[in-house]
Amino acid sequence: MKRGEINDRHRKAYTDYFDTVYRYVLGLSRDGCVADEITQETFFKALKNLNTFKGQCKLSVWLCQIDKNCYFTYLEKEKRKGALPDEAASTTESLEAAFVSKETALQIHQILHDLAEPYKEVFSLRTFGELSFREIGDLFEKTESWARVTYHRAKLQIRQRLDEKGDRNENNL
Repeated sequence: MKRGEINDRHRKAYTDYFDTVYRYVLGLSRDGCVADEITQETFFKALKNLNTFKGQCKLSVWLCQIDKNCYFTYLEKEKRKGALPDEAASTTESLEAAFVSKETALQIHQILHDLAEPYKEVFSLRTFGELSFREIGDLFEKTESWARVTYHRAKLQIRQRLDEKGDRNENNL
């Protein structure tokens, strides 16, 4: 591949997927400045390693995976610097509220890491990326119903694994 073709490929990836990647990390961080920083880092890493993309999933899914990893690396750095405040455990029923509890967040992240595809990606895109079921279905070239069912099954698997660990509060998931 010639240099001009590489630059065109990079430019196309950036313009086609910038909004998706930014919205995904904005959903995770809830902070526009952090989302800007992480999105820049994501594209820097992705474009530097675009030749390693094997095409086993859609490019947007691959980019969101890099985005998620960059965000978690950012959180670890902030935690080590002491820049993240301690947060109280949540008592609301939503899954997003469960992530407020650092312990629960770590457990769910570990479970999510071990979850099979496509459950892992669908759950991450819906929960962290705040994508609609229609958008998720489109990413996977499936239907909106498929995305709903897959998300529901992923959520059930996470609940079951939390129950097996015995560390689940009834209101967390």
